[in-house]
Amino acid sequence: AAAGPGRAGISAGPGGAGAAADPPAADPPAAGTDRAGYVTLNLQRTRRIGRTYAPGADIRDAVAALREAQLWLALTEIWCGDSAQSLPCIAALAALDPRIDLRILSRDENLDIMDEYLTGGGRGIPKLIAFGARGEELFTWGPRPRAASELVAREKERGAPKEEILLRLHRWYAEDRCRSIEAELAERIRG
Repeated sequence: AAAGPGRAGISAGPGGAGAAADPPAADPPAAGTDRAGYVTLNLQRTRRIGRTYAPGADIRDAVAALREAQLWLALTEIWCGDSAQSLPCIAALAALDPRIDLRILSRDENLDIMDEYLTGGGRGIPKLIAFGARGEELFTWGPRPRAASELVAREKERGAPKEEILLRLHRWYAEDRCRSIEAELAERIRG
């Protein structure tokens, strides 16, 4: 059974801060790598998407049809490339309706929550968990759109180096322009 607010320390009160992804991108940069470089690049991605993204009609309709207030928790880390690509879209969708309260939590500071929402046994981020007004879990999403996960799986299967996989993945995100995230979240919102 899924946990609602309270069971894993999740509350509707003020949340933590942070940002995040799923393997291979969800793994923290290896020791000795330039974390600051990841953070700087992710900040640029986040700002670009924030400036250019406009939600499409279908997701706007899905959000407009909400029947009750929702709490959206996003588990993430600041170094995560998938989070940099996804969270600006998720934040824009949450901003469409004042009944959606988006809280962003650091995965590493909330492992008790993260461990209830593993993806394939891993702590893949970003992970979005939506709760209804009574604290019941409505849906989860993440750590990346299905098509992006399939692309990563294909590239790993063919033995592509991590840097090549990440290059292809971020090119995919740029071409997709949040449309896959929209479609997947619209499907979940509608139930």
